[in-house]
This record gives sequence, C-alpha cells and structure tokens, in this order.
Amino acid sequence: MTFDYPARRARLAEALPAREVHALLVTSPVNVRYLTGLVSSNAAVLVRADGTALLATDNRYIEAARTLDVPSVEVADVAGRLAAPGVGIEAASMSVATYRRLEDGLVPLGPVVELLRAVKDDGELELIRTACAITDQAFADVSSRIAPGMSERELARLLEHRMSELGADKPAFDTIVAAGENGAVPHHTPTSRELRAGNLVTMDFGARYDGYHSDMTRTVSLGPPADWQRELYDLVAEAQRAGRHALAPGAEAGDVDTAARSVIENAGHGGHFRHGLGHGVGLEIHEEPFLGPSRTARLEDRVPITVEPGVYVPGRGGVRIEDTLVTREGGPELFTKTTKELLVL
Repeated sequence: MTFDYPARRARLAEALPAREVHALLVTSPVNVRYLTGLVSSNAAVLVRADGTALLATDNRYIEAARTLDVPSVEVADVAGRLAAPGVGIEAASMSVATYRRLEDGLVPLGPVVELLRAVKDDGELELIRTACAITDQAFADVSSRIAPGMSERELARLLEHRMSELGADKPAFDTIVAAGENGAVPHHTPTSRELRAGNLVTMDFGARYDGYHSDMTRTVSLGPPADWQRELYDLVAEAQRAGRHALAPGAEAGDVDTAARSVIENAGHGGHFRHGLGHGVGLEIHEEPFLGPSRTARLEDRVPITVEPGVYVPGRGGVRIEDTLVTREGGPELFTKTTKELLVL
C-alpha cells in the first residue's frame, strides 16, 4: 500500500504554529512510520513548520531510509543530532533520561501526530477493513470447535493460529479468552482453566494486517444460557447498540460513552462497567480518540473506533460485545460483521 507521506508531513507542519514551536522532533516509532514509511526501532524525523523534514536513523535502517521521499542521514544519537531550542518533542515517547540531557530549549508536547492519525485515508481504511475481515473469518472457522474441555489458552491459540493462516501479520494484541467466573475480569489472561457446559465465554481478539489493527469481542454460551446470563447479554447488546448509534462526526466522545453507559446504569449495573466505551484503531490497537466519561474530543469523519461496553459481575462472569466501526456522515460503517446475537454452542 502506498501512502502520501509528504501530505501527512504538510498537515503536521500546519499544526505546529498553534503549539508555538517551529518544528517537532518525532521519536515515536509509530509516528515516524506514519510520516515517512520507515519501520524501525530507532529513528526520528524532524518536521519543520515550513514543511521541510529530515529523517535520521542508524546503520541498520539507513539504506531503507534512503529509498523514501524524505532526506535522511545516518546518526547514532538521533535525538541529540536533531533537537534544538524551540523544537517540540513528543513527551509521551521520549525517555526522561534523554529529555534531561537535551532539555534546554525543547518544548514537551502532548499528542500532535496522534491527532492527525485519527482520521484515516482510503488506503488505511482498506487495510483495517481487511484486518477486520480476517478477524471475522477466524471466529467463524474456530467457533464450531469451541466445546467443554477445551482450555482458555487452547482457544486463544486456535484463534491466533487461524488469523495467521488467513494472512494476518500477527495478532493485534494478546488474545483474551475468559470463561465462566473469569469473564468478570475485563482483561483476563487465558489460563489452563477448562471451558464447561453452562459457561459464558468471552473472546476479545483481532488481527494486524500490513501494520493496521482490528478489534472485536464476542461472548458465547456453552449450552443453553441461564436466565441471568441471557438478561446480562441482552443488556450489553442494548448498550452496544446505543453506543454504535451515537457515533457520528461532531459527536463528543463523552456523550457517545454516556449513550451506552446510561443503559447499563439504568439497569442497576453501573458499577459493573469499569472501563471506557471504546478507542481509536489504526497503526496502534489503542489510539486517539478515546470514548469515556468526561472525554471532550469531538469525533471527525473517517475515524475507525471501537464500541465495547461490558458488564462484569464478580464471582459469576461477564459479557462484552465489541465492534470496530468507522464514523461516517450518513451513519457509522460496521467493519466487524460477526453476528451479535447470542451464539449457543
């Protein structure tokens, strides 16, 4: 996939005067990739307000850097060579030790490139769409094999292996499989605990494809669900539907969260929904914007984002339903297509 990296750097250059800096030293590997196309573990790009840029890396990546459309140099200490007074730095990615060595005149900034990355172009959306299709197909292929006696860890490995067979670079993140009472832990790590008849089983997983991520959660029932399990599932499904319908360009992130959270709170489970409603998805699995209480960012058009309410009852279990969607003027576009009806396996 070919991207217009000069246009991305030009957008960043236009954003710098408002931050009162004449350049930004970008050291986050993900942001360097976004601005230049270079995938590396040691690189930096200096983007100036006049639109010019300089990419620096070490000798492991210098030949790859020279093939790109940005002037590049080989340096051992990229931050030391590019930093200068009046230059902004990415406070979240630069180490304290490096900053203290260079701090004279540098201006620590919050997310800048990350905010630009939130809105995706057609190429990025196509890669995320493909990652989501891989995730959907992996679930379809593995779900028929889910049965009592299988361990959480075994099921997680099956999902990850199938995504790899379908073309994923790797899993988008460490797969979550939580059965029975473990479903009350939102980010449970799969164990040797076996799935049992009567369990709800939550699976949170995704594929990375050409650097871009997908994210989906489904909860299934092993055998007919008990009344409380069905009620919990229907409640989360209603909240998830409300959150999806609230997604729109111009909507405030906190209001989208409230649309879903109020459904759960009104049912008396407010204390059992213990995380934000969702997050942006792209070159990182968690990126801007974030949906949560008191979040004030306004959503824009063409932003891939998750909607993932959950209810977690200690000692009993939980339910989470999550989709990756894209904000659109005419209503959100659903990228993860797996049914949200409760599957009884």
